[in-house]
Amino acid sequence: MYGFEALTFNIHGGFLEAIVRGHRSGLLTAADYNNLSQCETLEDIKMHLSATESVKKMYGFEALTFNIHGGFLEAIVRGHRSGLLTAADYNNLSQCETLEDIKMHLSATEYGPYLQNEPSPLHTTTIVEKCTLKLVDEYKQMLCQATEPLSTFLEYITYGHMIDNVVLIVTGTLHERDVHELLEKCHPLGMFDSIATLAVAQNMRELYRLVLVDTPLAPYFSECITSEDLDDMNIEIMRNTLYKAYLEDFYRFCQKIGGATAEIMSDILAFEADRRAVNITINSIGTELTRDDRRKLYSNFGLLYPYGHEELAISEDIDQVRAVMEKYPPYQSIFSKLSYGESQILDKAFYEEEVKRLCLAFEQQFHYGVFFAYMRLREQEIRNLMWISECVAQNQKSRVHDSVVFIF
Repeated sequence: MYGFEALTFNIHGGFLEAIVRGHRSGLLTAADYNNLSQCETLEDIKMHLSATESVKKMYGFEALTFNIHGGFLEAIVRGHRSGLLTAADYNNLSQCETLEDIKMHLSATEYGPYLQNEPSPLHTTTIVEKCTLKLVDEYKQMLCQATEPLSTFLEYITYGHMIDNVVLIVTGTLHERDVHELLEKCHPLGMFDSIATLAVAQNMRELYRLVLVDTPLAPYFSECITSEDLDDMNIEIMRNTLYKAYLEDFYRFCQKIGGATAEIMSDILAFEADRRAVNITINSIGTELTRDDRRKLYSNFGLLYPYGHEELAISEDIDQVRAVMEKYPPYQSIFSKLSYGESQILDKAFYEEEVKRLCLAFEQQFHYGVFFAYMRLREQEIRNLMWISECVAQNQKSRVHDSVVFIF
């Protein structure tokens, strides 16, 4: 019978053979063992293991069921993506003489309905506010129609804005700014019910106990609850500690989802973690922050983890940071644009690299990364519009292209 069993084997054994071959693909590889051998703690091992079987178990198979719950919203977000401004739009906007001209050009885009009833004279803040309102409306539309786990994924996107709003209120209160004025400057996606009461907190412990214990940020405060009074240095350390905990939590959540979502979001979040590590290093040069304190603010994942972090922690100027980053091929192109001792155009170089990665997320289907990518691309577009509007309002049109990052 040898050879003929292929005729009938699949009747009873085909399904289980496929299952066991799928399990076999989940065995750890040499790359997995190399990553595990670099772990510093059992928590690091846990985080790396969470990125193995869950990803391999589901990768490619999400296409079978993704459209049941996620297909409609994925189509919606891809439709929104087609409304992003193009290079031609930016060229037209850069030729405008007044903010009224910018309004007229934007009236032919998806921003038109949000700006059409705005009276003259226009201000840059008005344009940015209305463009942000469009983004918030689109986000709320997607969130109210999302089911788990997409709804939780969408909520994670707003946590970064929550952290920024908390820091804005606390810093403004420290410098005796009016709370209502500060609330107007907060990002709408990062608002929560008790945000106005942040002004009463005198230290981290009160900040947590009185306000943040009932917000999604509560779990991230475990590492920064101290009785020290809030000052500029402590607030900045708090911001970076919260961001570290947020990025690691978001990373673990994406790994838990698995499939293409885990693959694409791992790359995007790893880039974000590496960018923050570089910015923390550069901003802390010449401050009281020790090497150990600096290292604690780096996220425990990303291309730079762990050896790049060790080198960044002991860097004492921008040229040493550059030397570290040039060892990593994906970041060589970014730092090759910088002259020695120069860091002013680093932010734009990072934004350009981020936009490339976000655009690549749309090249695959059946994953949640497109929602994160769209929100970030739209936020970049709003930053572009704010810069162009400021240049036009201040009659500095020659500087329009200095900070504009083209998306398509």
